[in-house]
Amino acid sequence: MRNTMMALEKTHPREGLWWVEAPVPEIGPDDVLIRVKKTGICGTDIHIWNWDEWASATVPTPLITGHEFAGEIVDLGRNVNDLALGQRCSGEGHLIGKTSRQSRAGKFHLDPATRGIGVNEQGAFAEYLRLPAFNVVPLPDGISDDVGAILDPLGNAVHTALSFDLIGEDVLVTGAGPIGIMAAAVARHVGARHVVITDVNPDRLALAERVADVVTVNVAERELSEIIGELGMAQGFDVGLEMSGNQQALDQMVKAMTMGGRIAMLGIPPGKSPVDWSRIVFKAITIKGVYGREIFETWYKMIAMLENGLDVSKVITHRFRAEEFEAGFAAMKAGSSGKVVLDWT
Repeated sequence: MRNTMMALEKTHPREGLWWVEAPVPEIGPDDVLIRVKKTGICGTDIHIWNWDEWASATVPTPLITGHEFAGEIVDLGRNVNDLALGQRCSGEGHLIGKTSRQSRAGKFHLDPATRGIGVNEQGAFAEYLRLPAFNVVPLPDGISDDVGAILDPLGNAVHTALSFDLIGEDVLVTGAGPIGIMAAAVARHVGARHVVITDVNPDRLALAERVADVVTVNVAERELSEIIGELGMAQGFDVGLEMSGNQQALDQMVKAMTMGGRIAMLGIPPGKSPVDWSRIVFKAITIKGVYGREIFETWYKMIAMLENGLDVSKVITHRFRAEEFEAGFAAMKAGSSGKVVLDWT
C-alpha cells in the first residue's frame, strides 16, 4: 500500500478546498482503514467550502473534509474481530464519547462530546479513511456504493420521518432538498396517506416527483389551504417534517397543521427567528428537534427499508470523478441538483 493518498483538504482559512497529497492514516488497535470508493457532497461541505461564520468558528485548518462515504475495509486494528478485509461498508460519521450519561444509557446520538469526521476530525474526501470499528456499518450486496455514499443524509431523513407514527397520516414536508425528498419517500414507504412537499424551486420539486410518490407544491404560486381542500383533509396535516431551515416555511407549516399536530425539525433557521408561539400553544402542537441519526437504530431501519423496496437512487443527479470536485461543488451551489457523488476509484 502507498504511504500517501490524494485528498480534498481545507488547507487555508478561506473559500475553497484544495486537492492535496496527504499521508495515509495510521490506524489504532480499535480502528479500521477504509479504501473510499464514493463520497457524497453535503450541505455542511458547502458551508466549509464557503468558509462562512459557522465554518470558520468550527473547522480547524488544515483538515480533510467530507463525511458521506462508501468503501471497503483494507486493514484492521488488532482488537477488531467482527469485521473482515474486503468487506464493503459505510459508517457513522459522528465519533462519540463513552463516558456521558447519554452514551452509558445507549443514547449515543445525544452524546455531548460528539465530534464529526470531516468537521472536527480528518474526513472521507480522500482515498483512505481511518474510522473506529464501532462506527462501521457493513453494506449488504443489494445496496450500491452510490447509495451507500448517501446513507448519512438518508439517515437524517429517516430519523426525522420516523420521529412520529406516520401510518395513515397526512404528512407535510417543507423543503425539497435531497434530505426533504428522501424523507417524503420514507413517509410514503412506511404508509402515510397523503405526502405533500413544498418549495419555491421548480427544479427541486420536479426532482421530488421523480423520486417519490408525493404531491408537490410551489408555495410561491399556491396556498397550502387549497391543497388541503383538494386532498379532502378535514382539518390539516397530522405530521410536519421541516427540512428547509426557512422561517416562512415553518410558519406555513404551523398554520397548516391540525389540532394536536406533531412537527419534527431538521432544518436549521439562520440565527434567531421569530416564532408565533401562541399559535403553537393554542393548536397544542408538539415540536421535536432532530440531529443526525439514532446510532445505530436509524442505520438498521434505513437499510431494512432499502432491502424492502425503498428506492432513493434517483435523488443522485450528478456524478463526477474526485479530481473534478470543483464541478461537483458548483452543481451543489447552483441549487438545482439533488445529491452529488464523487468517485474515488
